[in-house]
Amino acid sequence: MSRRNKTRVGLKLSLLGLLAAGAAGLFARAGAADWQTASRAPVGLAPDPVTHAEAIVQVYAARTWGWRGAFGVHSWIAVKPSDAKQYVVTEVIGWRARRGLPVVVNSDRAPDARWFGNAPELLAEMRGEGVDAVIEKIAAAVETYPYPLDYTMWPGPNSNTFIAHVARQVPELRLELPPTAIGKDFLPDGALLAETPSGTGWQLSLYGLFGVSLAREEGIEVNLLGLSFGLSPRGPALKLPLAGRLGPDKVKREG
Repeated sequence: MSRRNKTRVGLKLSLLGLLAAGAAGLFARAGAADWQTASRAPVGLAPDPVTHAEAIVQVYAARTWGWRGAFGVHSWIAVKPSDAKQYVVTEVIGWRARRGLPVVVNSDRAPDARWFGNAPELLAEMRGEGVDAVIEKIAAAVETYPYPLDYTMWPGPNSNTFIAHVARQVPELRLELPPTAIGKDFLPDGALLAETPSGTGWQLSLYGLFGVSLAREEGIEVNLLGLSFGLSPRGPALKLPLAGRLGPDKVKREG
């Protein structure tokens, strides 16, 4: 077999492997335990606020519960000002919209808790000097979120739309959301052009359904019906629907 044919076969097998992994995840999550009994236990990624006096910001994402977790993640942000003894976790909760309640929620739950059984991934972290000022900017960004009463799982606005909005207002986070963060490309007020969540580039998006972005942190991404494909310069890494970001650890640790 020629080298070219071997390469083609290898690419086909890799693609089939990714599709098989995605399908396995789909069926596994579809048959997962009841959401009411799914674990919400922390996984050990958040520093103990009692023994860490420094200011801390962390951003997380975890696969959603059930079959939807094969396609997307839920994301949230946690902050702890200097000398505070607990974190404040801020996130968008979709079911609240159906009851006419504000979807943006603050709580003192563990920042690194499993999301209905699924372990979270730490996307960004800042600690120490100057972080209290960042926490103030985060609070201001939360207040300006344009969809406080609205939630749409696809293509947005949803929890990932919220975190992307906060990140754009707080470029210090340099946040790169994963390709599985469906809703991150849903731009407020029908805008076609905006900075990427990391603040290091720009994106074009049509209601979160079609678009393209180019940035120093995110690299290049193409969005088709809310599914993201791309290449990240950091790693480097490959970005695919279902599979997510395939590459080295990318967490920003500062302070």
